[in-house]
Amino acid sequence: MSRLQQTHGLTGEQREILATVRAFVDKEILPVATELEHADAYPQAIVDGMRDLGLFGLTIGEEHGGLGQSLLTYALVVEELSRGWMSVSGIVNTHFIVAWMIAQHGTAGQRAHYLPRMAAGEIRGAFSMSEPGCGSDVSAITTRAVPDGDEYVIDGQKMWLTNGGSANLVATLVKTDPGAGHRGMTAFLVDKTPGFGEVAPGLTVPGKIDKMGYKGVDTTELVFDSYRIPAAQVLGGTPGRGFYQMMDGVEVGRVNVAARGCGVARRAYELALSYARQRETFGRPIAEHQAVLFRLAEMATKVEAAHQMMVMAARRKDSGERNDLEAGMAKYLASEYCKEVVEDAFRIHGGYAYSREYEIERLYREAPMLLIGEGTADIQKMVIGRRLLEDR
Repeated sequence: MSRLQQTHGLTGEQREILATVRAFVDKEILPVATELEHADAYPQAIVDGMRDLGLFGLTIGEEHGGLGQSLLTYALVVEELSRGWMSVSGIVNTHFIVAWMIAQHGTAGQRAHYLPRMAAGEIRGAFSMSEPGCGSDVSAITTRAVPDGDEYVIDGQKMWLTNGGSANLVATLVKTDPGAGHRGMTAFLVDKTPGFGEVAPGLTVPGKIDKMGYKGVDTTELVFDSYRIPAAQVLGGTPGRGFYQMMDGVEVGRVNVAARGCGVARRAYELALSYARQRETFGRPIAEHQAVLFRLAEMATKVEAAHQMMVMAARRKDSGERNDLEAGMAKYLASEYCKEVVEDAFRIHGGYAYSREYEIERLYREAPMLLIGEGTADIQKMVIGRRLLEDR
């Protein structure tokens, strides 16, 4: 095994899980990823395989039928999955965020109802915070829930839901008290039928958004039109806590995005190294030319640095400490380095990189999503800077 992206201090169980996932990626994902991505086809067989491996319940507690693993274990699994195909990691990531939120903030009844079925892969989660007109300004959301007896009536439009069509549970942030700022936001657990069109009375998933990359996984809108939901579906049972619950989910989600960046960068480096060893110019492999050798050295250094920062952020969260600074740094660095490593791999491949027959073409379209997912690079720098100013 390469010396890159080694994680010291893992238990035997963690190493066994990662070895199993790595073998699954090599056998079941890499051989079909590019074909499925070009067809924008949902990878049902891969999803079924992940369910059989228990990955949908990886971090869910054993008392609810999951494996009870740490955020670090999950992040390392995501890194491996993203090395195979980033879209596959997206399918499990939003599910993981919703399960995390329910485990950390849900009522006892919500945990008992959802987590065992989420661990088994029977319920798949999606995460809905953004809207068409608010971008990174979460406080600007306009979707509103109005109480009506023991129910709420929701109206509005949500945007950029990963798994929006295939999921049957959506954690959705809306306003229940528009004049109360962040304290007027509430997270609802919205049950729905998988698919597109009207998936519940007053709830519509219009269709998949056509994207440059990150294909296979469905990204959608979600439209509420006088949608009625029981008050019991408020996450945690008390309205007004949704913003903080969602931000907790985003915090672990940023570790996930960092892990994706590490996985995609690792694959780009592998492809570049393999190609540079095989491709010859002027009578010798291009890897022996100093210009290419230096490029490979820079790529490997970035791959390793991003991995170690991601591991640090995950371990800090696992220790029970606040990790928004470390998660923001890891997400920012890993995303930027991923873009640079993929571009360098593209350059090493030369004209062949522009061909859809070569895997690097797919990675070149996938990497930009990491620059904006779970908060843009500029948002990460704002989070980092503000946390630094808090230090005394």
